[in-house]
Order: sequence, then structure tokens, then C-alpha cells
Amino acid sequence: MGLVLFPGDDDVTSPDISWSYSGFNIFREWLAQAEGFTLSDMYGFGGDRSWSSVSTTLEPLLHHPDDDGPDLTPAQCAAMLPRLEAILGQQQHDGSDPVLQRRIDDTRRLVTVMRFCLGKDVGLVFG
Repeated sequence: MGLVLFPGDDDVTSPDISWSYSGFNIFREWLAQAEGFTLSDMYGFGGDRSWSSVSTTLEPLLHHPDDDGPDLTPAQCAAMLPRLEAILGQQQHDGSDPVLQRRIDDTRRLVTVMRFCLGKDVGLVFG
């Protein structure tokens, strides 16, 4: 069992991205690290640090329940895309680190799904 992020367009052929729950947590930990904080320090992830103490456009993704809660809106996706693309641009990767390659691939796929959501003006569903 795992988690799938997909456009809320009711079209099973639309792009999606999936992880195991632990894989999604690892991905979010990596994104939080790129944003300069540790996810496990945050309220809701085992820590007591308030989300208001960090400034990141990725908060809607990082602070979202795994498979519950509201869809991410097209506007939220639009706000997160530049930062996700910047993170991709910062990665110096020669292909020798398979873990980093997985994070990069996941980020690219997430960007693809978010762009699709914007193009269709639909939310990003956690399911």
C-alpha cells in the first residue's frame, strides 16, 4: 500500500506519482533539507517547531497529511513549481548516487503532475 498524487480530473490516463508511505516521507525530508530545515523537528512530524517558523513555498506539500486532507489547489501548485524547479537546477549529479537520482526523478515527475494540474485547472489529489 502506498500513496499516489494525481490530478483531480477523473482521467485514469493522467500522469501521477506514487511512493510507499515511508518513501514519501523520505522525499519530503529531502525537500525540507533543501529548504534549510529538518522535517522531524516540525510539529506533526515528531518535533515541536512551528510551521510559522519556516518560510517555504513548499509548505502545502511538506505539511500535508499523507493521504488525507484537502487537495492542493492549482494556485498552490503554481506557487511551488518555481521552487521545485530551482531545487532540480541546484542538483549536481553525475549518476553515481542512485538515492539522489531517485529524489531527482521523483521531483521531475512531481513537477510534471503539477504542471498537468495547472493545464487542466484541477487540484492535486493525495490518495
